[in-house]
Amino acid sequence: METATIERASLVALLRLPHTRWSEAVLDIQETGSAKAVLDRAVGHSDTLFPDAESTTGLISAAAAEIAGWGEGGVGVHAFFDSTYPTQLLGIREVPPLLFSRGDLRVHDRAVAVVGSRRASSEGLRIARAVATTLASRDVTVVSGLAAGIDTAAHSAALKAGGRTVAVIGTGIRRYYPPGNQRLQDRIAQVGLVISQFWPDAPPNRQSFPMRNAVMSGYAVATVVVEAGETSGARIQARLALQHGRPVVLTSQVMQCEWAKAFAVNPGVYVVHGTAQLLEAVDDILSYHPIETGLESFPDFALR
Repeated sequence: METATIERASLVALLRLPHTRWSEAVLDIQETGSAKAVLDRAVGHSDTLFPDAESTTGLISAAAAEIAGWGEGGVGVHAFFDSTYPTQLLGIREVPPLLFSRGDLRVHDRAVAVVGSRRASSEGLRIARAVATTLASRDVTVVSGLAAGIDTAAHSAALKAGGRTVAVIGTGIRRYYPPGNQRLQDRIAQVGLVISQFWPDAPPNRQSFPMRNAVMSGYAVATVVVEAGETSGARIQARLALQHGRPVVLTSQVMQCEWAKAFAVNPGVYVVHGTAQLLEAVDDILSYHPIETGLESFPDFALR
């Protein structure tokens, strides 16, 4: 096997070990410079005098076969150290060690996340569609989480406008959740991108959706929260976005919630009234983010 294939298979094998913490695995590999070396140490117990590195051979072969099977099924597998991995995710604390993809994965993708409540109001749906349509017309990728409500409206509007949209899902990439969005998910995979950080057949659980929100925030240059209640995942994403150094745009609909009123005092938060002002805020944010550069150029800004 080629070195790149061995390293990718070693990462999959390492993550399959029952006691591996995924975040710690990333740090160990970054420090060591080799996924295989970390796997050898984990399996062979390198704290002993004679570690059994040969015991990893079978694990690597099995993982390589598993990766090949995913590929034959149309699923891309990208390790965080691969040249195909999206650069904007490498700078966040929650960087997924693996990304599974269907569609057009790009190393650089200038994107804005549009998120909100599953039980959206008609006005919230209108705003989501308007923002996604305008972003698509300006060649900005619309990112959302493929949930019902605001997410579905944003994805659908971007597709209708002929733009690019990326769905970051909270299940394995070979699953559909909610089931009613199966056709939409397949359509996005055909003309845009669907990505997941979970094993391809993993079901949804309570932890997977906040983890999905972290990746959505990291993938996007900014997050627009259209509507979100006190327990909404969009609220979680807004907090994560600021931790990632990404600005957040809050609409007047969101500002009816107590969490948004408290959140709005933070640097990096835009509070907007009306679609026109929302789009002006997004334009301002995008002016600080040329597509081929990182996110370090964001200023501390806040509009009230």
